[in-house]
Amino acid sequence: MEKKKQAAGTAGGAAKTVETLVRPTVEGMGLRLWDVRFEKEGPDWFLRVLIDRDTPLDTDTCEAVSRAIDPILDRADPIEQSYYLEVGSPGLGRRLTRPEHFAALAGQKCAAHLIRPDAQGRRDVTGILQGLDDDGTVTLRDENGGTVAFALKSAGYVKLCDDENLFDER
Repeated sequence: MEKKKQAAGTAGGAAKTVETLVRPTVEGMGLRLWDVRFEKEGPDWFLRVLIDRDTPLDTDTCEAVSRAIDPILDRADPIEQSYYLEVGSPGLGRRLTRPEHFAALAGQKCAAHLIRPDAQGRRDVTGILQGLDDDGTVTLRDENGGTVAFALKSAGYVKLCDDENLFDER
């Protein structure tokens, strides 16, 4: 659902501020707050509130969350630009950005794009997520049973792989 809004404040830190404001409401509705993103696309700004739960989401749930958080955002007025509010699912190819994402999705197929090639010359790596260490190292088990480890900060993204046939499980 999209809604154009006018708000005050700075764009820097807007996603964190919004996250703090809406988390209690989202969780109170029996959902998980996956991420909040404040992104510019062309001339427009989008505030994206990504929600999740164990069962598939539907548009009615997204609309209910949008209606619940809209008055909270209106009252707090955390963003100075006009923006479109979107509430939706992070999707099958969801990005993993927080330690809790890595913990929740351990054992799942993931893909990563490295900013610079690794020692083997790879920029794109895939495998079964083993986890994120305290030092920020992501570890994947590759199709040969070996491991691929890289610093999270060296990756452009790590996401849940939406390719069902990534490789055969052994």
